[in-house]
Amino acid sequence: MTPADHATAAADLLRAEETGKQIGLLSLRHPEMGLDDAYEVQNAIYRAKIAQGRKVVGWKIGLTSKAMQSALNIDIPDSGILFDDMVFENTAIVPKDRFIQPRVEAEIAFVMKSAIGGANLTRQDVLAAVEYVAPSIEILDTRILRVDADTGKTRNVCDTISDNAANAGVVLGTQRHAVDAFDLRWVGAITSRNGEVEETGLGAGVLNDPVQSVVWLARRMAQYGQRIEAGHIILSGSFIRPIECPAGSKIFADFGPFGDVAISFA
Repeated sequence: MTPADHATAAADLLRAEETGKQIGLLSLRHPEMGLDDAYEVQNAIYRAKIAQGRKVVGWKIGLTSKAMQSALNIDIPDSGILFDDMVFENTAIVPKDRFIQPRVEAEIAFVMKSAIGGANLTRQDVLAAVEYVAPSIEILDTRILRVDADTGKTRNVCDTISDNAANAGVVLGTQRHAVDAFDLRWVGAITSRNGEVEETGLGAGVLNDPVQSVVWLARRMAQYGQRIEAGHIILSGSFIRPIECPAGSKIFADFGPFGDVAISFA
């Protein structure tokens, strides 16, 4: 893909977000597309949003479970950018038509007290930089069709990364914990929709250790001259399958002693 291709794809995705009308698979439009191309499209979206006055408040990490990696035939996670207009208060109601096809995932969120970065970053470096951890819900959306009607082809990881790793929102629970207060591998959630349990999972599903997910992100960012900044929210990756959230959905993620978090969709 050329720089012009990257810019066009980013503009199409931004228009889809504004209009609520999905675009076709970029991987079909550009069969030669690779991971570097996908991140270039994401970076073009980043530049456009910054120009619109948005601010970066953190990052999300995706594809951290073996099941999701296998589904997309990839063996590494991916990442996306959290902007200030993506943050929802706990128990908030998402306005109708805010998203196209919203889904949610339960995750452990890290909030940073100091900046970190570098290709040689360690787990201890991450632990020292964390202000607190909290229960969270990530809201996913897709500005790209999940399946092409003509070919039956599903979106691949390049489509997802281009679309800001399908990120659309973040909800933090009110409970805050020191990063070493819990064994995060054993922190789990029972996630319900309209009072019925849909998914359960444990933090160990995230690269066997959610802290390692943050290590991966910081090292990946170092390749592009970036770093995680103080105050950033890091969504470390889901340990449940995405839950569809049609209008009227009420989501409650019960993390037990770790806390809880809720969001509803009008």
